[in-house]
Amino acid sequence: MNLFSLTLHEASEKLRKREVSSQELTEAVFRRVAQTDGILRAYITICRDAAIADAKEADNRLRQGPAASPLLGIPIALKDNLLTRGLRTTCASRILDNFIPPYDATAVAKVRSASAVITGKTNLDEFAMGSSAENSAFFATRNPWHLERVPGGSSGGSAASVAADQCIAALGTDTGGSIRQPAAFCGIVGMKPTYGRVSRYGVIAFASSMDQVGPLTKDVRDSALLLEAISGHDPADSTSVKLPVPSYSKSLNGDITGLRLGIPKEYFTAGLHPAVDQAVMLAIRQIEERGAVVEEVSLPHTEYAVAVYYIIAPAEASSNLARYDGMRYGQRAAGRDLSETYMLTRAQGLGPEVKRRIMLGTYALSAGYYDAYYLKAQKVRTLIQRDFDAAFERCDAIITPTSPTTAFKISEKIQDP
Repeated sequence: MNLFSLTLHEASEKLRKREVSSQELTEAVFRRVAQTDGILRAYITICRDAAIADAKEADNRLRQGPAASPLLGIPIALKDNLLTRGLRTTCASRILDNFIPPYDATAVAKVRSASAVITGKTNLDEFAMGSSAENSAFFATRNPWHLERVPGGSSGGSAASVAADQCIAALGTDTGGSIRQPAAFCGIVGMKPTYGRVSRYGVIAFASSMDQVGPLTKDVRDSALLLEAISGHDPADSTSVKLPVPSYSKSLNGDITGLRLGIPKEYFTAGLHPAVDQAVMLAIRQIEERGAVVEEVSLPHTEYAVAVYYIIAPAEASSNLARYDGMRYGQRAAGRDLSETYMLTRAQGLGPEVKRRIMLGTYALSAGYYDAYYLKAQKVRTLIQRDFDAAFERCDAIITPTSPTTAFKISEKIQDP
């Protein structure tokens, strides 16, 4: 087996037993990156020298005694909207090209404190706005399984890098599907944690009431291990919850006897691709064979979810992205006065999808429209939440398609927002 194809828990076990060194593992990963990333374009920034140095330090720690963390010495990639002290962070936008943050995001700091090896920063849709990784200001990322198709988005670079064995695991962010959908398109495991479980401090904000950091991994056990490492209360994030972090990995005993699973009837509609429908139904049958109990549930406000998202998320983006004006950091265009400098900087530095969402959000928040759009969307959001609350009174979990379609071709949908 090639070292780069190991799962996180397999690699951690080999490191613990001293069957392989972190330096050997990291060098194998970078050889894989050199072989594949010229085509895939999963990474915006690769930090090989720093990673090798970190791997050597991890090996020193392993020689001193048992690994304190399963992440010790493991090569992990980071989505490029997570701030990394001293390492370029662009959010795939021209306006932040060559921005070097002065501090780490809390999730990054936790990964570093666990002595993981950071391989680099992965590509995404600019400011995490998109579902294909084509909206990056720099280049599109390709799907490792089919090079003419997208890897999904916005965490497309993270998903592609894991699927192509360019890292052992990766971190992404999810606002409206940005971990889950690319994980599905690339055939890996992606998880958006419950809001508040993982700190948002140091995440370049898109929609603050929805953004969450989460793992993209090769299997479920890896997802549990990485989630354990990045979870926990953070006083720097006012939305971070004060709850103990369970040992997710220890609960993976394979026994799902009696687990109650709800199948929402609204999710299996005419718009669902037959291949997706077939795959989900196959998974449901396999879960039933393992002893789970499956029953139909209803989420009646599903039809309003996309409309609600496209009011609330752009409204929050409009507010969050107002800080990118060329004054304190990032690119600045030369204008004749302050107002023109603002306009030129944002016109030149932001891409079309970002501008589109800023304008949508600004409109929804403007005088005379706030109540009709943003306030009403928040009320419907509460109704959607109540649907899920009611469903979870009957079942332990809900099983659904992640995306209504399979991975689509590059450029196929780019002209149709």
